[in-house]
Amino acid sequence: MDRVIIIGAGQAGGQAAASLRQQTYKGEILLFGDEPHPPYQRPLLSKQYLSSEEEQERIFLRAEAFYLKHKITLRLGESIEKISPNVNSVTTSTGEQIRYRDLILALGSRPRTLTIPGSDLRGIHYLRTLDHVDVIKSEMLAGKKLVIIGGGYIGLEVASVAVKIGLDVLIIETEDRILKRVTTEEMSAFYHQLHVDRGVQICLNTSIASFSGQENLEGVVCGDKVVPADMVIVGIGIVPNTKLAQAAGIACDNGISTDEYCRTSIDNIYAAGDCTHHPNPILGRRLRLESVPNAMEQAKVAASNILGKNKAYAAVPWFWSDQYEHKLQMVGFSTDGQEQCLRGDKAAKTFAIYYFRDQRLVAVDAVNAPADFAAGRQFYDRRFDLKKLSNIDIDIKDCLMDDQIDH
Repeated sequence: MDRVIIIGAGQAGGQAAASLRQQTYKGEILLFGDEPHPPYQRPLLSKQYLSSEEEQERIFLRAEAFYLKHKITLRLGESIEKISPNVNSVTTSTGEQIRYRDLILALGSRPRTLTIPGSDLRGIHYLRTLDHVDVIKSEMLAGKKLVIIGGGYIGLEVASVAVKIGLDVLIIETEDRILKRVTTEEMSAFYHQLHVDRGVQICLNTSIASFSGQENLEGVVCGDKVVPADMVIVGIGIVPNTKLAQAAGIACDNGISTDEYCRTSIDNIYAAGDCTHHPNPILGRRLRLESVPNAMEQAKVAASNILGKNKAYAAVPWFWSDQYEHKLQMVGFSTDGQEQCLRGDKAAKTFAIYYFRDQRLVAVDAVNAPADFAAGRQFYDRRFDLKKLSNIDIDIKDCLMDDQIDH
């Protein structure tokens, strides 16, 4: 019996299936997904798909003909209820038991939810799936009052779309600045002003007590104040889907624990994507990433190792966010930096901030500056002359310091 089962038809699951075939795996591939849709590009949901710049068929990773041609069986709208590692089998929601030789867990993550009074009112949304966004799009009409709970990247991306449509947009954030968990004060201040200039209201240091209304949402209760709202979008983070793995006895810790080969604690079971907690030898620590590049690369590594290629996963994390006409591209984690250097012009909204620790580059935040983003990926962990780097008339490569410290 030569069969790989992939649980999760997101970007990691879809890439794993494709990579197995691209690397000449000849056995059977079954790809299970809870949603009725083939694998699609989830980041576009809060960006181009929400704004209707992209049609639905354009966000799918591959056409259905690809799966037919490569004999990848899509089991969409089906969930796996149990993994039995002792007999190498899974049990579907209909009770069907299916054996596997190798198993890939691409379980992804789910939105962190609110359980405060009124959370079940009609008009409160979470943005995670294609179907979620279709409902949100049908309700996002000009003139409506939209409250976004959470000032992270998802919330800001939704705000940038909604305000252009003509909604009255308010962001409520419990912290003292937006993006506090993921970036520096300087970047938070830049994006705060960007949104305020476009007409978005932002309330900081504000907690939500409850939602008001009978069956339909009418308002958001913050202390003794009720903020009128026609609809709410909650964006307060995501949590990894580990329940299925834990029930099977697979080690989990802030995600499914893997080694650098995407192997879990149980033989012949691999994991990839948002659900994994994995080592990063470049950063020198374990971490869990909510990142498309990570999902795709881990999927490729898992496929390679199923085929016996002994490939390790090691990559510098990178991310992006589209807000209005501006593209933010990030390499590494700015919070790792001890000092920073500005290159470009923030007033012109074309700049990058380079972050350093022990004189070595650990992150770059590039706004409408693709060359700086590319430099961040190419020259990660290198040393720069910061005086030269701050001068945009000097080529980035000429800012590198020749002497390299071994460590």
